[in-house]
Amino acid sequence: MKLELPTPLDYFATLVQTDADFPLLEAAASLAQDEYPELDLQQVLWTVDSLQARLATRRLREQPVLARIRALNRFFYGELGFEINRNDYYDPDNSYLHQVLQTRRGIPISLGVLWLELAHSVGLQAHGVSFPGHFMLKVLLPEGQVILDPLTGKSYSSEELTHQLQGQLPRLAMVEEETLPLGLFLQSATPREIVARMLRNLKEIHRVQCDNERLLAVQHRLVCLLPGDWSERRDRGWTHDALGHVEEAIADFEAYLSHVRDAEDAGDVRARLAILRAGEL
Repeated sequence: MKLELPTPLDYFATLVQTDADFPLLEAAASLAQDEYPELDLQQVLWTVDSLQARLATRRLREQPVLARIRALNRFFYGELGFEINRNDYYDPDNSYLHQVLQTRRGIPISLGVLWLELAHSVGLQAHGVSFPGHFMLKVLLPEGQVILDPLTGKSYSSEELTHQLQGQLPRLAMVEEETLPLGLFLQSATPREIVARMLRNLKEIHRVQCDNERLLAVQHRLVCLLPGDWSERRDRGWTHDALGHVEEAIADFEAYLSHVRDAEDAGDVRARLAILRAGEL
């Protein structure tokens, strides 16, 4: 009897089924398997392990927190040369960790995931922050915290963060700085939330490029990762519809409507669902 190997989506599902010990690095690296099916994930993990081993020789754990942050930044941005991909910011490869490790070019969230893995290895209490418009990093200090830009390692002041927040959320532009709920936007992102943000970046890239085959692969992962987010089921339904997958589109639209009956777009979805059902007759 021939054993069938798990598909990339099957493997992803095993990684993200529970929040307990969620393997952020491996789950994030696995996103590339839709585009690079022969990718050896263990090689990716080994590459990061080797970087951690290089850091371990520097005995950073014995240093104060701020000194560790500075040393890590010198290593990550200076010696290794990680930085933003200025030539093609919207290249999907910027979200694929094995490519980022090879080219040393990426976007805030992919660079941030790698920085976090190294930070944890030197004992830093580091977290991702799903800041509007720009993924951030946060390191807890004995008193307070420091917010960093994953593209450069630069730290942000409260004033700089407030200015960025007001630029991303125009409705807050008239709010006084003293009353702006900045802390609400600096909460630590869970590993599941980080992977979801990576997938939604890819989702938007493929949507803009009208690449429905690649878009659908990303949406399968989002539905798997966020089974209670019915808007992802709806969006996947529209992509199935565009690709002519009638039965799959009907199933996704039905699931969406059964859980969010009063959604603003429920009428549009019901109308399309009726057309698809009529076409099946």
